Amino acid sequence: MMAAFPALAGLHHFAYRCRDAEETRHFYEDVLGLPLGAAVAHDRVPSTGETQPYVHIFFALGDGSMLAFFDLFDGHRCEPDPGTPSWVNHLAVRVRDRRALDQARRRLLDEEIEVVGIVDHGWFESIYFSDPNGIRLELVCPTAGPADLADMAAGAAETLRRALADHPVHAP
Repeated sequence: MMAAFPALAGLHHFAYRCRDAEETRHFYEDVLGLPLGAAVAHDRVPSTGETQPYVHIFFALGDGSMLAFFDLFDGHRCEPDPGTPSWVNHLAVRVRDRRALDQARRRLLDEEIEVVGIVDHGWFESIYFSDPNGIRLELVCPTAGPADLADMAAGAAETLRRALADHPVHAP
C-alpha cells in the first residue's frame, strides 16, 4: 500500500515574474503595505544550475505566507495566456473585515488604480485590481459563517459532479 501524502501545512509563497523589482516593491510595500521580507540575488538558478541572473523579492502577509517576484533584468512581465479570459488567473488575499476592504478600495482609488467592485459573491465580498505587472489581484472579505462554509464543503463534490455533467470537457 502506498503511504499517504503528508499534510500540507500552509502556503509559504506564491511567485510571479515582474518587469521591474523596484516598481513592484513600491506597489506591494508602499501602496499595499506588505513589508519586504526578503530579497535574494543569484546569477545561477539553484534548482537547475542554469545561468540566469535574477533578484527574487518576497513580501510578507499577516499569516506568515509571502508573495514573491522574480526580476530577470530583461523588462518582461508575467504574460497572460491569450487563450484564458483575463478574469480567470488571479491571486486573492483575505482582509480582516468589510471596513478594511472599503479602506483598501479608497486607497487604491487615491493611487489612481482602477478597481472593480465591491462584488458580493454570496459567501465573500471582494474588489479586483491589477498590479504594475498586469497580475490581477482580489481582496476578499469573508461573509459566510462556519456553518455556511461547512454546508458548502459538504456539497462541493456534488456541485462539481453536476457542473462537469452539464458541461462535458471537449478535447482541443
